[in-house]
Amino acid sequence: MKNYIRIIRPFLLAGCLFVCSCQSMSFSQKNFENPFFAMDTGTDARNKTIAEQAQMVCELGYDGYGYTDFENLPGVLAELDKNNLKLFTIYTELKPYDKQPFNPKLKESLKMLDGKDTFIWFFIKSSQFKKSSPEGDGKAVTIIREIADIAKKYDVKIALYPHTFFWMERTEDALRVARKVNRKNVGITFNLCHWLKVEGDKDPKAVLKSAMPHLFVVTINGADKGAAGWDRLIQPLDKGSFDNYELLKNLKDLGYRGPIGLQGYGIKGNAHENLKRSITAWKKLHRSRQNSPKIIVPEK
Repeated sequence: MKNYIRIIRPFLLAGCLFVCSCQSMSFSQKNFENPFFAMDTGTDARNKTIAEQAQMVCELGYDGYGYTDFENLPGVLAELDKNNLKLFTIYTELKPYDKQPFNPKLKESLKMLDGKDTFIWFFIKSSQFKKSSPEGDGKAVTIIREIADIAKKYDVKIALYPHTFFWMERTEDALRVARKVNRKNVGITFNLCHWLKVEGDKDPKAVLKSAMPHLFVVTINGADKGAAGWDRLIQPLDKGSFDNYELLKNLKDLGYRGPIGLQGYGIKGNAHENLKRSITAWKKLHRSRQNSPKIIVPEK
C-alpha cells in the first residue's frame, strides 16, 4: 500500500496543482513591485457574468479587478474571493452640488469593503463650473472629507479620478482637491489615456513627482503618442508608440509601489485575447525594467 501511495503521489500533487492553479496564479505576480489589475472596461462586462470575468482574469494571471459602481457588490466580492482576486477599485460618480451627491449604496457598501484595502474612484462632473475651475473646490472638498471620514473606519481609501471633459479633468485638478481635503486616505489617480488626451505628448514625470505623496493608483494601456482619438489612445498594452517602459521606470524611480490598472475602454475584438496580450506585454516590460537599461518600444 505504501508503495502504491508513493507511486501515485506525484499524480495526486499534479492534479491538485492543476485545480488550484487559478487560485494561486494571481499572487504569482508578487515578484513585481506593483500589483496589476484588469479594469472592467476591458473584461467585456456587458456580455460576461462576473463569474466569467473573474475566472478569465484569474486564469490570465492578473492580481485583481476594477469594478464600476455598487450593483451586486456582494456577488462581485464572492466571485473574486473564489478566484483569490482582489477588488482594487470601484469607479463611481461624485456630484458635490446635487441633493444626492453620491450613490445611495456607497455608505452600506463601505462596510462590505472592510479590510479589503479597496479604493473608491471618484470622477466629478459639474454643470455649474468650468473644467478645472478651483471655484468648484469648496463643496467637493466638504463632501469628500465626509465620505473619507466614514471610509477610514473600514480602511477604504479614495483615489480621485481625473477624466477628460469632466470638471476634475486634469491630474493637477485631482491633486489640488486632494491637498485641500487633507485626509490620509484621500489621494489621486494618474490615468495615462486621459493624460495623453488632455496634455498631448507632455512628459508627466514632473507631475508624478509632485503627486507622489498622494498618488494611490495608476492606470496604463497601449497608446500612440500625439493621437486624439480614443481608438489610438486606448489599445492593448503591446500596441502603440507611447513608451510605457519609460513610464514604469519613472514610477519605480520615484518610489511608487501602488497598484497599476489596465484600461481597456472601447478596445474592439475578443476580451480574453486583448487581456492575454496585455499581461504578456506587462511581464515583458517588467523583465526589461529589471534586467536591462535598454528601453523597449512597444509594437506599432
